[in-house]
Amino acid sequence: MIRYGGVHHLAMATRDMDGTIRFWRDLLGMRLVVGMGRPGGRHYFFQSSEDQTFIAFFEWPAVQPIEEKDHGYPVSGPFVFDHVSLRVDSPEGLWELKDRLEAAGFWVSEVIDHGFIHSVYSFDPNGIAIEFSHCVEGVDVLAHPVMIDTAPSEVTLEGPGARKEAWPAARRTPPADRRVYPGEGRELVQGGKKNWFSESAREPSVPGDRPLPPPAKR
Repeated sequence: MIRYGGVHHLAMATRDMDGTIRFWRDLLGMRLVVGMGRPGGRHYFFQSSEDQTFIAFFEWPAVQPIEEKDHGYPVSGPFVFDHVSLRVDSPEGLWELKDRLEAAGFWVSEVIDHGFIHSVYSFDPNGIAIEFSHCVEGVDVLAHPVMIDTAPSEVTLEGPGARKEAWPAARRTPPADRRVYPGEGRELVQGGKKNWFSESAREPSVPGDRPLPPPAKR
């Protein structure tokens, strides 16, 4: 049985990694724990919880900040991502984030009561809509799922648990056929590479002197 451990990371895009670092690391307090690539193709990870959960960014020079859209406001046409909500462990933390964002000149909403969570809303320098949520004490939707949609579909009414019969049975890959192919980032843990935050790890370079590794073969 597959057991999920939450979202490992969300990967977004920026044209200004330094500004993104200033916001996510210095203003919000998320540690920068992995950095890969080079100018024109960076991929950085910020620690968003005490376990293995991260916010990641690609740095692509041609990316433009997105037009700010109110969280949850309907749109039309091709669309994928609305906003990311980050869990805060206390009401005090929620108010501290609100105060920090306001002091730094970022728009931030009032604290909103959603019944099972209290939230504030804002935007990062890339225009990405973000929410910070604190779970209301005594309200456990995992133990007691709730459906208050006034017109739920028949599929919805099947309940919160998975209906495996809705899909064809999967053929398990035999152990002898399982292969793990190399990808970008293996150099972080192989070959005795120095800590890239140490001064001794900062080698002279010019933009583009280290080509990106080739993509894994399929």
